[in-house]
Amino acid sequence: MNYSALRLFREGLRNHSGWEEAWRDAEPQGAYDVVIIGGGGHGLATAYYLAKEHGIGRVAVIEKGYIGGGNTGRNTTIIRSNYLLEANAQFYELSLKLWEGLSADLNYNVMFSQRGVINLAHSDSQRDAHMRRGNAMRLNGIDSEWLTREQVAAMVPLLDCSDEARFPVVGGLMQRRGGTARHDAVAWGYARAASQRGVDIIQNCEATGFLIENGRIQGVETTRGTIRAAKIGIAVAGHTGHVAAMAGLRMPIESHLLQAFVSEPLKPFIDTVITFGAGHFYVSQSDKGELVMGGDLDFYPSYAQRGNLPIIEEAMSCGLQMFPSLSRLRMLRHWGGIMDMSMDGSPIISKTPVGGLYLNGGWCYGGFKATPGSGFVFAHMIARDEPHPLNAAFTLDRFERGYAIDEKGAGPTPNAH
Repeated sequence: MNYSALRLFREGLRNHSGWEEAWRDAEPQGAYDVVIIGGGGHGLATAYYLAKEHGIGRVAVIEKGYIGGGNTGRNTTIIRSNYLLEANAQFYELSLKLWEGLSADLNYNVMFSQRGVINLAHSDSQRDAHMRRGNAMRLNGIDSEWLTREQVAAMVPLLDCSDEARFPVVGGLMQRRGGTARHDAVAWGYARAASQRGVDIIQNCEATGFLIENGRIQGVETTRGTIRAAKIGIAVAGHTGHVAAMAGLRMPIESHLLQAFVSEPLKPFIDTVITFGAGHFYVSQSDKGELVMGGDLDFYPSYAQRGNLPIIEEAMSCGLQMFPSLSRLRMLRHWGGIMDMSMDGSPIISKTPVGGLYLNGGWCYGGFKATPGSGFVFAHMIARDEPHPLNAAFTLDRFERGYAIDEKGAGPTPNAH
């Protein structure tokens, strides 16, 4: 069933009684060609591109909870490709290009809004660093633009750009093609599109171990029985280290908590995404009028999807430095996602020492925005047993070989941020 304006009109006339389920809630079969562990955006995107781009029909996605219940639904929805290093820049640019056509490709509105992303600068040295990154982006064929303080003030009138501000704004680096998307819709859209191509989506099915013979994967043990497959992909975000350990692998990853916050709805306040340069804070406004805000890690290893008050206080103080008019704003809710922080702040999309077992993890702060690109290149690697050119640098052994991709030290160590 395709979604369209005409179909919506027809269903409105019949009290919306003709809609079908978006995807099949499948029962596990005994064997598949490929099993993907993890029913978030990355796992579902991988399954979709395995079926669409490589014609692999016998694919299963197993999820220990429900579709979209992990990090996919626990982020701040920001999409951008404004990275400094070439490996990251080209990869995230592929992802951004896929975002631009994703709703049409999936026949599902993921609510992608290219409202732009502005990174504020508050000092001469920060301005120089932003300009360096902007020049690197342009050399990689990616759009970037430097805004003066006056231009920033004109675009975001309620931002405190005065000389009296505690951290005066000197300008900002903008990527106009960046923006936001609806996180739940991304998971639902990929699940629906993958299911239409024959992928089995199996919820409430937790991986509990692997079947390995002579150094090669043979299948996965789950709470719903043994599922055999010659190829298995791991895409479980913050639980990467835990799941990989079942195969005897120790990951260069730490799992940390990252909180996000939503305010009560406001009238139109900000029509872009803006980040605070003097602290780790970012904010945008949802279609319902809520301010969606995020900040820094809690900086202690954790698998708990709940936050704590000190981080809330820190994030809100950063917000007030930018927008003093928010002082009486009431917060509506907050949540936590589990971040799999790699040692160099860049992802791992790689083969593992176990034949037929593939890894997608270490996303740090970049997981949601990478969803389409991650699934595209991970599917390529699983199908062809070789990396796509755009994830060739994201190998698991780069830390052993000394080929770190240190994107501004955004790994798990607090003093490196």
